[in-house]
Amino acid sequence: MSNIMEDNKLEKTILIVDDDLNVLEVLGARLSSSGFGVLKAESAAEAMQFLNKQRVDLMISDVKMPHKDGLTLFKEAKAIYPELPVIFLTAHGTIPSAVSAVKSGANDYLEKPFDGRELVQRVSRMMSSHSIEKPAETEHESEFESESITMETEFETKSTKMKMIYERIEKVAASDVNVLITGQSGVGKERIARLVHNTSSRRQRPLVVVDCGATPPNLLESELFGHVKGAFTNAIRDRKGLIESADGGTLFLDEIGNISPEMQVRLLRFLEERKIRKVGDLQEIPVDCRIIAATNSNLKAEMVSGRFREDLYFRLRVVTLEIPALKERVEDIPYLADQFVRKFCKRHNKPLIEVPPETIEWLKHYPWPGNVREMKNALEAAVLFSLGGNLIIDDLKLAGLSSESVSLPEADADAPQAFSLEENERNAIVRALEEAGGVQKDAAELLGISRRAIHYKIKKYAIQI
Repeated sequence: MSNIMEDNKLEKTILIVDDDLNVLEVLGARLSSSGFGVLKAESAAEAMQFLNKQRVDLMISDVKMPHKDGLTLFKEAKAIYPELPVIFLTAHGTIPSAVSAVKSGANDYLEKPFDGRELVQRVSRMMSSHSIEKPAETEHESEFESESITMETEFETKSTKMKMIYERIEKVAASDVNVLITGQSGVGKERIARLVHNTSSRRQRPLVVVDCGATPPNLLESELFGHVKGAFTNAIRDRKGLIESADGGTLFLDEIGNISPEMQVRLLRFLEERKIRKVGDLQEIPVDCRIIAATNSNLKAEMVSGRFREDLYFRLRVVTLEIPALKERVEDIPYLADQFVRKFCKRHNKPLIEVPPETIEWLKHYPWPGNVREMKNALEAAVLFSLGGNLIIDDLKLAGLSSESVSLPEADADAPQAFSLEENERNAIVRALEEAGGVQKDAAELLGISRRAIHYKIKKYAIQI
């Protein structure tokens, strides 16, 4: 196979090694669209040719390959580049080998069929760090926290709308009805899908996630339904599709509104008959899986315009869960902020950072066009930027949030309790400064806050030193 480089000017280059050409194409499309340079190799021997000629920043390799497997390639690659990050792609039967490789120095592994977005997230995190010091077990723990989502872990909400959604999930959990999850991008539709699955009787079976929006249309059919050897060029062996992989469990079709008219027909037929036919095959295979679909588009409008089939729409939306935007559930922001900050302090090995009331108030008045996802990413960056024991507003600004988007209410003169809290804080700072002889560093130590935090508060309360 020839050297395929998506963009020689890109800073980070990823080498993908897999004897399945379909996997190479899907991964290549995913990673190049995320801004990475991509090299593709069909075998370990071809991968070593690349490694001997040029530097790469990350290698993603299948474990089981003919002639020379991924573990042998891993050892040979490490002999050339001892610090080369490596992610293994592994089928269920080769997981022990992947775990053994991780213990030997590989950075991560991902089980097939994998979630493309999850892979890109892991790659991005790995690429953003110049040193790979975090054990692979920690990476897995942080990434798969969502796998343990249950009603007990989720039911922390003061939002009436979210309480109604949780109540509906409890009612439909025992059934196998199809569920359609709607809402803006970033509201947490996949998290709700995982909650539905983990609350159902299918929770011991797989939840298979399909990103219909990011998978190229010409590859989606093979991804979903699988193919037989010789079905098309480069189909060198039979391959199980993601629908079949979800047998007994749940199939989550994210961004369902993006699928082509042809795929809508094929999916509708599966929903009606619960059978699939692999690409290039004549035999039908029965599959028992629950369908959860999600979209951030208006499927009703798409249906009226003729871009989405009416019969498929009604098949998918037996139960609809409409997830509110974050600005519609601001009462949950204090809880979400606390959970995210705790999580990121642990992930980045930082002492626990508090989120003071003024920061919470600022977060509650930010518009959050990217919803929970935007808030989560901003808080992770803010935790990294924070230099003290409190997460201050300046940390959020450093994380890319604009204060121009925040419109805080005017102080209410008839609210003595709020005034008293601020006045008490100001007085405490003044007393600490007096005791420390005006030295901000010593005053900060007396108060148990950072120098940056006390500097911010001195400026906030216009304290004269």
